[in-house]
Amino acid sequence: MKESASVQPDDVRIIRALQIAPRASFAAIATALGLTEGAVNRRYRRLRADGVIRVTGVVNPGALGQSRWLVRLRCRPGSVAAIADALAKRDDVNWVALGAAGCEVTCATQSRSREQREDLLGQRLPRTAAVLDINAFSMLRQFLGGRAHYWSALQGTLSEKEEAALGSCGSPFVESPIVTREPLSLTPEDEKLLDALAADGRASLVDLGTAAGLTPGRISRRLDVLLRHRVVHIDVEIAPAALGYHARAHLWLRVHPSAVKSAGRALAQEPEIAFAAAISGPWNLHAVAHCRDLDELFEFTSDRIGSLAGLQSMEVSPVLKYVKQAGTRLSGDRLVEPSSSTRPRR
Repeated sequence: MKESASVQPDDVRIIRALQIAPRASFAAIATALGLTEGAVNRRYRRLRADGVIRVTGVVNPGALGQSRWLVRLRCRPGSVAAIADALAKRDDVNWVALGAAGCEVTCATQSRSREQREDLLGQRLPRTAAVLDINAFSMLRQFLGGRAHYWSALQGTLSEKEEAALGSCGSPFVESPIVTREPLSLTPEDEKLLDALAADGRASLVDLGTAAGLTPGRISRRLDVLLRHRVVHIDVEIAPAALGYHARAHLWLRVHPSAVKSAGRALAQEPEIAFAAAISGPWNLHAVAHCRDLDELFEFTSDRIGSLAGLQSMEVSPVLKYVKQAGTRLSGDRLVEPSSSTRPRR
């Protein structure tokens, strides 16, 4: 792992520890890593202040009975920045990227209701004069991503003993349908709890209880229910460039229908892949790749992705920049803490 000058080896170890146990106390992390509690506290706060990491609660609309969509927009030259910024301001759009060609915006919707989704995809975007073309793809099965998804580029940072001390028991992601058959209904207190987690996924039970108007004991039990039903997961967002990954790309793959599952599962095992899902439309697999440079991206896509069984064709779409990822805005290559006025209100 080659980090930037501001990210030290112990910083990366702490990031990995947070991937495994995002709400673990600084004392527990310090004990597992052989550091002092004060050192872990200071390093975490500096990494957060520098926009390297952010721990946040991310709502899964599939657990509430709603689907998720990927959207590719072809725009008039000169208009993409304004369109991307407008999309990033919406709380039902959780990531936005600009294509390297300068005329494409790709985003993912996290609509909490059918009306919210139809307003965006059926009304607002089609009526935007600067949008020349819209392609929307429903996510059908997620192979990697979500639930503090252990971006595997950090595997090996900690020993098996250190990971076990933090509660690691193998892969944290269990492949599952995008939309549950038995959606959970949220209470007003749940909504307040989710808002507080979106602002800070490591907020204490006391703070979460204050936000939701519940006692720490009740908030602990309700949080456990929401996590168990996958209504929310505690995500550790990482700015890849801070760890030396400067070439990012969206991969659009067409594979034989009989190979979609096996290819998706194979993608999920690749260290360069941060997200992978089966989708509707002519491209039946979508993935997000992070590499250190374009040469590494070329080698990765031509050698390892190109040899996937069942692969028929592939489009590599380099990302010029991310405007938003997992609900967090970016400034340059660094994550931006939301102000109280821009936090989601559901």
